[in-house]
Amino acid sequence: MIAPLLHVVLYQPDIPQNTGNIGRTCVAVGAKLWLIRPLGFVLDARHLKRAGMDYWPMLDYVVVDSLNDVREQLPGHDFWYVENPAPRRIWEAEFKPGSVLVFGSESRGLPPAVIEECRGQMIDLPMRPEVRSLNLASTVNTAVYEAIRQIGHVGL
Repeated sequence: MIAPLLHVVLYQPDIPQNTGNIGRTCVAVGAKLWLIRPLGFVLDARHLKRAGMDYWPMLDYVVVDSLNDVREQLPGHDFWYVENPAPRRIWEAEFKPGSVLVFGSESRGLPPAVIEECRGQMIDLPMRPEVRSLNLASTVNTAVYEAIRQIGHVGL
């Protein structure tokens, strides 16, 4: 099996439609999707179809119980945590094949303990102060394609 170009981690996602769009992006670029429980939806055929995720069988994904589970399964990989605000912008990160992008839930973001622990790997997308956050699927899509731009379109 070919190693994933990137790893996309969703920490306790709430909205199946966002996860569906993110899954589609992962299929499109050859990224692996990691979902950290609890999920705000059920991963069954009826719910997946309703969310427009009928391509789900093509997706390389795994559901785990914690962020530590991801870290343990991906030792030596670069982890980047996308959260607003962060000390640096997304284009200041140095992505390479196998990089891991971690995103918080739509309603809560990443837990404060993760933000504090990973401050040096926190990145964000710039936005005006009037906007609290961007849609999760839009943010993931932007981050994934910035990583691919840096990596050099490997395998696409």
